[in-house]
Amino acid sequence: MVFHESTLSSEWIFKGKIINVRKDKIRTKEGGESFREIVEHPGGVAIAALVDDDKMVLVRQFRKAAEQVLLEIPAGKIEKDELPEKTAARELKEETGYTASKLKHLYTFYSSPGFSSEKIYLYLAQDLTSGEAEPDENEHVETVQYDLDSLVQMIEKGEIIDGKTIVAIQAVHSIQMNNE
Repeated sequence: MVFHESTLSSEWIFKGKIINVRKDKIRTKEGGESFREIVEHPGGVAIAALVDDDKMVLVRQFRKAAEQVLLEIPAGKIEKDELPEKTAARELKEETGYTASKLKHLYTFYSSPGFSSEKIYLYLAQDLTSGEAEPDENEHVETVQYDLDSLVQMIEKGEIIDGKTIVAIQAVHSIQMNNE
C-alpha cells in the first residue's frame, strides 16, 4: 500500500540553533485532513571506530533528553554545506582525538522518521591514530574502548540503548562474522 500525504499548509512552531519544528496540515489517503508535527534536523553522522579491528571506541556522555549518561559511538551534526564524510572525520577527532586513515560509508538511515527528518550517515573508521580530543564548548565526554563481543552482550543486557550505537555495533559485528 503506497500512498502520499499532500501538505496543505505548514506553520513554524519553533526555529532553533539545531532543530526547527513545524506543524503540517496534510491530506490523508482517504481525502480527509490531519496534522503532522515535524522536527527538521540537518542530519548527522555516526562513527564506528575500530582499534586493532576488535575494539570499538565509544564515548560516555550525559544526554539531557534521556536524563542519563549513555554509552554511544562518536557522532555529530552535519554543518551547513559540509559533506557527511568530512563531518565524520571532524567529529571523530573532536570527540575522541582519533583520526582514521580509512573511512568507509556503511549505511544511511533515518533516526525516527515518524516525526523527524534527521538522516544519519554511519561510517566505519579504521587504521586509527590517537591524538588530543577537541570537544565543543560545553561538551563533556569520556572516551572508552570495548571489544565487540562485550558490546553485543551489553546490548542484550539493555546497557546500550542508543539506536545509532546499536545499529553500528550490530553492523560491525556482522561484517566481522562474515569475514571469518
